[in-house]
Amino acid sequence: MKKFFTFLGIVVLAALAACQTATPTTIPPTATPTQAAQSTTAPPTNAPAPTATIHIIPTELVVVTHDSFAVSEDVLAEFQNANHVKVQILKSGDAGAALNKAILAGATNPLGDVFFGVDNTFLSRATKADLFESYRAQGIDAIPSDYKRDTEFRLTPMDYGYVCMNYDKQWFKEKNLVPPQTLDDLLKPEYKSLVVVENPATSSPGLAFLLATVSHFGADKYLDFWKQLRANDVAVSEGWEDAYYNKSTWSGSGNRPIVVSYATSPAAEVFFSDGKLTEPPTGNVLGDGACFLQIEFAGIFKNARHPDMARRFIDFMLSTRFQEDIPTQMFVYPVNPNAKLPDYYKFAEKPARPAQLDDAVIDANRDTWIKEWTQVVLR
Repeated sequence: MKKFFTFLGIVVLAALAACQTATPTTIPPTATPTQAAQSTTAPPTNAPAPTATIHIIPTELVVVTHDSFAVSEDVLAEFQNANHVKVQILKSGDAGAALNKAILAGATNPLGDVFFGVDNTFLSRATKADLFESYRAQGIDAIPSDYKRDTEFRLTPMDYGYVCMNYDKQWFKEKNLVPPQTLDDLLKPEYKSLVVVENPATSSPGLAFLLATVSHFGADKYLDFWKQLRANDVAVSEGWEDAYYNKSTWSGSGNRPIVVSYATSPAAEVFFSDGKLTEPPTGNVLGDGACFLQIEFAGIFKNARHPDMARRFIDFMLSTRFQEDIPTQMFVYPVNPNAKLPDYYKFAEKPARPAQLDDAVIDANRDTWIKEWTQVVLR
């Protein structure tokens, strides 16, 4: 979820060339002639020699990622202390924007050592750019095959989630209206002016929802759905934060009770209520094809400054220690089947039959679908 409740600014990367695994031993300078002349007492002849002071600067591992990346401080500290390394998290915008920056930088002089946040909507673009080295991570054999989309292991699966429509339970109860169950329901007159989606050109969940409609209706008919949804007064936000916080009825500031978000959003509502809620205020539209499966990957940059440490970090992110931190920090599911989920994930419902598209098909048509959507919905 690329992804919940966290949207931070871009961190400026600087002075990486100065970061080395260790500095030479440093010995305090001897006294100057003036200082020696001022001394009135000679040191005893049997005095021990001064002890050399050793200063070791840890390796700095740079992880390039999207703004929604998050990890608990104690989890990250465990890796840093065990490997004598400082991990710098370089946040670079939305998932698509972060990848674009990495592609523009190229493989010769990459922005960092590790990239976290390529999802299956951009997987082919990332592999075509030839940015990442092949690495078969420790623990990869235990990961379900459905999440391992790159046979060359340039990109390692880390988490997954579902982009779905969320709806306001109380709003529908007060209106005595049944919440929608399928994508087709959204076209009914009773749901007019109730839906807000994100722009697929600027939003990761917006793109995922567009792909869900392509998968469900077909590439030849998905625009018919969007034409009818526009006629039913769909609202469009540039990003998830605006849609979820500014336009939803449950936020208290909007008038739209149906918003494109994540299947884990109801669970997050309970978690962030600090005990005030025992049930989520929102539900999910989980009909066949209404949700899109997103898988998130990490890779090691070719020509990374610290490739060995980068491989260790990939291994660490697949371990149960890191994987069990993912649900609370980024509100997506861990790919490691041995990682336990927090109790409140009982509110994070999974769709029985989510929408999926082949990665190569997405890569070949993504830009065309976005342009067609823009013409139909925004023009």
